[in-house]
Amino acid sequence: MSSMRRRNSELLLEARAYRARPSDTDADIHRFLSSIDTPRALTVWLLYKHKEHDQLTTLECDPSHYPNGYVFRDDYVATNFLSKASFLRTTFDRKQVAIEKFKKFELLCRETNQRFRRPDLDPKNIGSSVWLLNATKRKISSILGSYSPDEFVDEANWGPGVSTLIKGEEVSAINKFHDERGITRDLYSLTTSWFHVAYPLWHDSLSRRFGENYFAMQVGNEIVTVPKNSKTDRVIAIEPGINLWFQKAIGSMIRRRLQRRGVDLNDQTRNQQLARLGSLTRGLGSLATVDFSSASDSISTEVIRELLPPDWFQLLDACRCRLGKLDGELIKWEKFSSMGNGFTFELESLVFYAAALAVCEYIGADTTHVSVYGDDVIIPSSAYALFSKFSDFLGFRVNPSKSFEDGWFRESCGSHYFRGVDCKPLYLKERIRHVEAIYKLANGIRGLAHRYGFNRSCDRRFLDCWTHLFLRVPEPLRLWVPFGFGDVGFAGNFDEACPTRARYGHEGWSFRALTTLAVRKESDADAVLLARLWQRSVDKDVRNTYTLRGRVRRHLTVIVAVQWYNLGPWWD
Repeated sequence: MSSMRRRNSELLLEARAYRARPSDTDADIHRFLSSIDTPRALTVWLLYKHKEHDQLTTLECDPSHYPNGYVFRDDYVATNFLSKASFLRTTFDRKQVAIEKFKKFELLCRETNQRFRRPDLDPKNIGSSVWLLNATKRKISSILGSYSPDEFVDEANWGPGVSTLIKGEEVSAINKFHDERGITRDLYSLTTSWFHVAYPLWHDSLSRRFGENYFAMQVGNEIVTVPKNSKTDRVIAIEPGINLWFQKAIGSMIRRRLQRRGVDLNDQTRNQQLARLGSLTRGLGSLATVDFSSASDSISTEVIRELLPPDWFQLLDACRCRLGKLDGELIKWEKFSSMGNGFTFELESLVFYAAALAVCEYIGADTTHVSVYGDDVIIPSSAYALFSKFSDFLGFRVNPSKSFEDGWFRESCGSHYFRGVDCKPLYLKERIRHVEAIYKLANGIRGLAHRYGFNRSCDRRFLDCWTHLFLRVPEPLRLWVPFGFGDVGFAGNFDEACPTRARYGHEGWSFRALTTLAVRKESDADAVLLARLWQRSVDKDVRNTYTLRGRVRRHLTVIVAVQWYNLGPWWD
């Protein structure tokens, strides 16, 4: 046992000491693009090599210009390989681009709000839009039905991210129960009379720590940007913690009601399968995949007021933030909720699903294959034009570069198909610096080669690129793991991974893996009990330890595997 610990310790030291050179990433990019070996792949490499990164980020791959899926797939994969790379040296300010786009959509929301406040003066409020608006309202009311205060309290939840008071490495459920008390005045007015009844233990804990007036009033949320791709960042809002707690409750309530109608927001598989089906048919009976430009930034307040039943609207309105801080400046939101709000995803899914059903009903189209996941919508191609027009009436903008109603290409929920050919690209987002990054890229290449091989074998064109990555890792760290267990080693078939029989009464097989674990801290505060009780309600196990975001350590461990996925061999 001691010898095993000693070997593990030596391997961990070697993994921590390993550092790749910047030029290694350039070599990896060259080898990958050389494996594809098309004129477009050469273009991508030359633009990257000569630091013409502005041009590189503007490259597009139009599926209508290609005769078949196999030719298109090569160029599509090459074009998108560096599309999300954070290390490209572009001349534009990605944060400023995101802020300008954010302000643009706030102006669009203002225009939409003004139109809906005075529908008699709205030039778009005519014809089919009036019928579709009323039909959408009826469908939303039917889907939502009624709710009980008990449901609202019981479904409350913490999100995994930061809040206005708790940020960085201290984010955890225990710390949120211990210190989180940020709330807006609207939500305070709603909850102050019954919060202590609904959550007596939490109330007692906060009272002892902060006094009877433990809530910390927040003016609104904080507007920040996070990385999105090589061209722009993404604008999100950091919510007050107590607001987020109840926003997640509303999100769960809407999610459950949509699931009863066949829209499962916990699983993207249906959208992905329908995208493939849509790529196999053209003309009558085909399916269109619809994507929106900044959908979460386009949810206008007056549109939601019009569409939702009054009791639901009042509940959502009390939990959201009406003001936001951007670079120290206080702004009044024109949108109803932003990305970062705990119910935005479910709310936009509800609106798009009801609107899609209303459009199909209006033209008499079949609704069997109508599916929604956030702003990824799948509808019959015959309904695409009217759905785009009605979405514009509601203040949303269909993204024509990512929406497909004709031709052989379809894209939805990360799946890309050209006449049934899987064209899902591989993205290199960061430079290769450590062993885990090599694992990730090598496994991504192996998975891409497997898709090229019709999920039966691996295309040999990528073997040289993969082998180079494999040999870059020090020999003791060339750990093989079964495919499907993450980037904790080189993923392979069962005979490549060579796992050993599990011992000590475990059923299955075991293998060694290099994983990164968060640093743990211990606590005996009241919040530990609260976190345990809360986690029990969502079928999770919590002990008196919690992880710290941002502080990690590498760990060599043994994982027991019962099932594995066969990648197939490398072949020509």
